[in-house]
Amino acid sequence: MGEFELIRQYFMPLVRLHGSHGVVVGPGDDCAVQRVPSGFDLVFSIDTLVEGVHFPINYRPDYLAWRALAVAASDLAAMGADPSCFTLALTLPEVNETWLRDFARGLGEAAESFGLALAGGDTTRGPLTLSLQVHGLVESGGAICRSGARPGDLVVVSGPLGDAGAALDYLVADGSSESQRASIDEQCVLERYHHPQPRLKLGSALRHFATAAIDISDGLLADLNHILEASAVGANIERARVPVSPALARLKGDTAIEYALHSGDDYELCATIAQARWASAPPSLKQQLTVIGVIESAPGLRLGGTDVMSGSGIVGFDHFRGKA
Repeated sequence: MGEFELIRQYFMPLVRLHGSHGVVVGPGDDCAVQRVPSGFDLVFSIDTLVEGVHFPINYRPDYLAWRALAVAASDLAAMGADPSCFTLALTLPEVNETWLRDFARGLGEAAESFGLALAGGDTTRGPLTLSLQVHGLVESGGAICRSGARPGDLVVVSGPLGDAGAALDYLVADGSSESQRASIDEQCVLERYHHPQPRLKLGSALRHFATAAIDISDGLLADLNHILEASAVGANIERARVPVSPALARLKGDTAIEYALHSGDDYELCATIAQARWASAPPSLKQQLTVIGVIESAPGLRLGGTDVMSGSGIVGFDHFRGKA
């Protein structure tokens, strides 16, 4: 199978399935064309995933497709953007039609779930690598940035943290035998790894309340520190307030909180909200968030008043240095 037949058979059906989303010209031309409505800003981000670095070797293709698009879409959620479309550059070591069928199915399911339309892309030969660029829209000037946190703001997170990091302890690369050997709690954390859920609707709701936000990809402390550095502020986090799932608590006991603080891949949101705005927020929004701390004027990140590490000393995943 050649490149163009591969695209026609496995990826063109996704374009027809998921509609226009402002895409005037899609795959089949030299460029895609997206029409941005008057009064809106285009928000876009790109993520690259490499086999053996970002996902296991021989990882299930349907899981890979979901994870790849979820990781990219989570950046839109952090900016408060409504999802629009995406492009995919796929590098394959060989044409494996069974792999492609399952990958395209997983990608179609993820695109449908996240409200993203495939607008174009590229395929080539080489080590298995995916690059996905996602586009979203916000009202002009409405994007949530990392630089808006102010002293007195509350620090909030969506959902329990640490599950996906703990899942690495139970991961089988192809996923085929996990359900046979894994306990119910292990299956719960594995599901968080295989099928992360970008908080797109929550991100849109936070546009009117959050002063800053980021998605938790490299760990709560590391990612919160990006907000602190961009906003030139500090924060104090109460360890006991950081949410962990019952499954993680049963699996890891007293060490569960360390997974919640330091491990990534959950793709929940961490945001800062002025206390007056939090007081006026609707219950439907508050129910999705947990207050874990407060922004302070003194630089640095503290747990229960004790310095964790100041400034750039808090490091998450680094592709050239690994974990700090």
